[in-house]
Amino acid sequence: MKPDPDPPDSIPLPPTTGVRQRLVALIGPAFVAAVAYVDPGNFATNVESGARFGFLLLWVVVAANLVAMLLQYLSAKAGAATGRSLPELCREHYPRPVVWGLWLQAEIVVIMTDLAELIGGAVALNLLFGLPMLPGGLVIAAASFAILSLRKAGNRRFEAAIAAMLVVVAVAFVHQTLVADVPTGAVLTGLVPRFDGAASLLLAAGVIGATVMPHAIYLHSALTREHFSPGRRPDHADAPRAQRMDIVLAMGVAGLINVAMLVGAASTLHGSGAEPTLSGAHQQFAVGAGPLTALLFAVALLASGVASSSVGVYAGQVVMEGFLRRRIPLCLRRLLVVVPALAILALGMEPTLALLLSQVVLSFGIPFALVPLILLTRRRDVMGAWVNRRVTTALAGWAGVVVIALNGVLVCALL
Repeated sequence: MKPDPDPPDSIPLPPTTGVRQRLVALIGPAFVAAVAYVDPGNFATNVESGARFGFLLLWVVVAANLVAMLLQYLSAKAGAATGRSLPELCREHYPRPVVWGLWLQAEIVVIMTDLAELIGGAVALNLLFGLPMLPGGLVIAAASFAILSLRKAGNRRFEAAIAAMLVVVAVAFVHQTLVADVPTGAVLTGLVPRFDGAASLLLAAGVIGATVMPHAIYLHSALTREHFSPGRRPDHADAPRAQRMDIVLAMGVAGLINVAMLVGAASTLHGSGAEPTLSGAHQQFAVGAGPLTALLFAVALLASGVASSSVGVYAGQVVMEGFLRRRIPLCLRRLLVVVPALAILALGMEPTLALLLSQVVLSFGIPFALVPLILLTRRRDVMGAWVNRRVTTALAGWAGVVVIALNGVLVCALL
């Protein structure tokens, strides 16, 4: 089936536009992808980590965000260099059985992602308005679809809406960190790599799964394809600079938010006796940091759920179209993906536990996006002048080995 027509604002800029204006015009894709790195799954894993282990896993959060920044850069570069998304490149360069396998696991990743977003958003509505979980999930599904519909009016409006919600989340956690009594020495100790038993390993895998998001890797290449693909980029020479600026700004903000999440949770919740759940954290924030902090926490969770859910549906469309050259209506895709999440809500499973388990599943999906990304971006016949430098490939390969090894250790610990 034919791909969507180019959004109205994905058009060449006038040749007279200055360098700064051209760079600013090309910024945006990373902010959409960055929302996946501050979704409700991050709330759950960071709150759980801080409440149970204090600052112990802060180094995992920092390392995961640095890895995510590198991987998003490779994904963005692939889309700009080839004019294709990562799933499209996999379809072109790998055998059909491999492509079908990659598509299947990618769909599982999308489902687990949307499960986290809808559950997190439903929890936020319950905290703010007392809305039951199942109706709350339906509200989040409808709201995310409304945000996604902004793409019909152009990518800029969609990107602006997502960036605004990212700002809401950032403001909430900057405030939380400022009002918390943060012990500087403990924060520095948390940057030393170490674990404390199987439970900390499980949480570390969840942190990585919540931070290095496979669906965001697939999506980013499609987003930059729309901005930079041949025939539409205003100046090919501007693209690398714009991408680096975009990723450093967006992923830097997402990384700081994740650090603030864990630091705030460790400072306020650790040793307090509060339940290491989203609801328990909300109650303890009200007691330990004031009602405003608790309110901002719930508002940030709501903004995160709506924004990341709309991004997740978009990623699902990119996955199916790229791997299979098939597309289903967004309404139908929204329905198919939302059913598992609504089932979890209907069954009454503890929301934070469901979020944590979904993030562990996402962690196992990382290699299936990471390995093809590295192998394709190191090939000159695919990337041309944009091919990876050896050091870039080495760093990305090392990150992949660490993630896969951590997953292996996790399996052994769980068994």
